[in-house]
Amino acid sequence: MWLVVLGAVCLLHSSLALPLPQEAGGMSEQQWKQAQNYLMRFYSRDTKARDDNSIEVKLKKMQKFFGLPVTGILSSHVTEIMQKPRCGVPDVLEYSLFPKSPKWTSKVVTYRVLSYTRDLPRATVDSLVAKALNMWSKEIPLSFKRVSWGTADIRIGFARGAHGDYNPFDGPGNTLAHAFAPGPDLGGDAHFDEDESWTDGGKIGINFLYAAAHELGHSLGLGHSSDPNAVMYPTYANADPKNFKLSQDDIKGIQKLYGKRSNSANN
Repeated sequence: MWLVVLGAVCLLHSSLALPLPQEAGGMSEQQWKQAQNYLMRFYSRDTKARDDNSIEVKLKKMQKFFGLPVTGILSSHVTEIMQKPRCGVPDVLEYSLFPKSPKWTSKVVTYRVLSYTRDLPRATVDSLVAKALNMWSKEIPLSFKRVSWGTADIRIGFARGAHGDYNPFDGPGNTLAHAFAPGPDLGGDAHFDEDESWTDGGKIGINFLYAAAHELGHSLGLGHSSDPNAVMYPTYANADPKNFKLSQDDIKGIQKLYGKRSNSANN
């Protein structure tokens, strides 16, 4: 008797399950839910135009950003990109924290490391932060000064989960870090997920220099680049440390904000 009732309940449940929309592209329900969450996080916008805020439109914008065929339909290639470790800042400027190209007005920007990871010595973190900032300062008339106490324009730290900025980290993988555009309060701050495995080289773990250079680009006012070779590309890649440098796209973007350093050609 109970088996008959249970079978009837299961049959009723399956008959009530709604079919996935065409945009799901034949992917599983779990993949479709993950895709929706990804698109809402990185391609969302505050608008009353329902059609412009649909999942299909978001998916098309993601496909355009990553140079994929703009079909508005989920594919295995799209889901593969969605599963890569990445920065937590949205990809399209009109959707993100950088609506008016903010930048620092002072020629000397201060920074302070507030908290450290247990994966690396403090001296190593300090050295890599300075190296990342130097990559940018070589191209623009801006210099950086580290302070050990008090207030700073850019505050850098490691944290787990919710950490006071309404943008909680999600554990190992997925979102690695995020940063805020120049401005007061949280402006310029860069946060790194302590649940990641941070390294200063090698194939295992997340290279902190790569992530720091990217996030500090946000701290200077840059959004994401759709150039796969750019430091400001949103997904993480373990590139060759010997060849790690700003791309022409990165340089063009940062110089558009701050102008060229007079001796940049000699550095």
